[in-house]
Amino acid sequence: MLQINTSYSSRPLLIGFAGAIAMAAAMGFGRFFYTPILPGMMTGIPLSAADAGYIAAGNFAGYLAGAILSAYGWAAGRERNVALGGLLATAILLAAMAATDSVIAFIVIRFLAGLASALAMIFTSSIVLPYAVGRDNVNVLHFGGVGLGIALSSALVFVVNTMVGDGAHGWRINWIAGAAIVLVVLAVVAWILPKQAIGTGSAVEPPLKWRRPLVLLTASYGLFGFGYVITATFLVTIARMGNAGPVVEFLAWFLTGSAAAVSLLLWRPVVNRFGLGKTYATALGLQMAGVLGSVMLPPTAGALVGGLLLGVTFMVITAYGLQIGRKLSPESPRRALASATAAFGTGQIIGPLVAGWIAQGSGSFVAPTLLAAAALVVCVLLALPVARSAS
Repeated sequence: MLQINTSYSSRPLLIGFAGAIAMAAAMGFGRFFYTPILPGMMTGIPLSAADAGYIAAGNFAGYLAGAILSAYGWAAGRERNVALGGLLATAILLAAMAATDSVIAFIVIRFLAGLASALAMIFTSSIVLPYAVGRDNVNVLHFGGVGLGIALSSALVFVVNTMVGDGAHGWRINWIAGAAIVLVVLAVVAWILPKQAIGTGSAVEPPLKWRRPLVLLTASYGLFGFGYVITATFLVTIARMGNAGPVVEFLAWFLTGSAAAVSLLLWRPVVNRFGLGKTYATALGLQMAGVLGSVMLPPTAGALVGGLLLGVTFMVITAYGLQIGRKLSPESPRRALASATAAFGTGQIIGPLVAGWIAQGSGSFVAPTLLAAAALVVCVLLALPVARSAS
């Protein structure tokens, strides 16, 4: 792999840019590209709603496996190579989706893609985030890359589908085009990303003390994984089933990504004024409104409102939930983070499975989306006592 010129290491914003485009490739394309392509696959292959749920759950299971695998020390000193290897694997696995129409093969490929995206995200972050200490703009730039990738992937699918006529004929081209973009990103990241992580610690933490606020937060975070992922997976498909039109399908997911890219900036005054806990609970409530609106409003309004509110909240809830976990367990912050991530990962595996099964039986995603909104209501109720402890 190309090595960075040492002069770059003194430019935190440039390193933040490398992190942003790596996150765009690993998460926006590697993890969430399935959402805008799915309607075309369901029509062109075809796939059932249950099939779509299995494939999505396979990806989230791979992501959870990658997160767990990353918790061990096998990559110490090799973080850069693992991060770049994860991006290369992401590109290969995106292209592999165009080479088959087997549901079993899709599940396996998406599982491996989830694993690769987790490795790329975690180890890129381990290199970039030390440069964000005292520089919040680097942190915002890095994590804003997820939303950037989502927005770009939505635009790519819209362009390809417009050129070929519809998604049923363009879904294979979309996967290949996404793979090509990730390869370009890999080359740029390999040029800029510093050689190794700095300031990493390896001290063994004591076991977690499961005090009531930490239990409530972990349960809330797990249900959040279930509540957000149904809309995040099936939003464009819901718009397609409501005959909202290709422009609305594009705009719904584009709004999700664009809002996610700037969400940490938008919420900064709120968290400064009210604290992490109250902001976390408020964002959960706002996301619940968006999830509910995605199926209760008319198709066009539902897709756009649902996409906007999903984008403006899900990165904030993710980031602030983890920060609260660390705050509630200062003696074992990494264990608290790992427990919350495991709960979240379990929720987002179960979500697409349940949604696919219910939609297959009912003929629409209304019932599973209402179930997701109900789960987010419980999230808010669990988060309210935590807000008093974490503010």
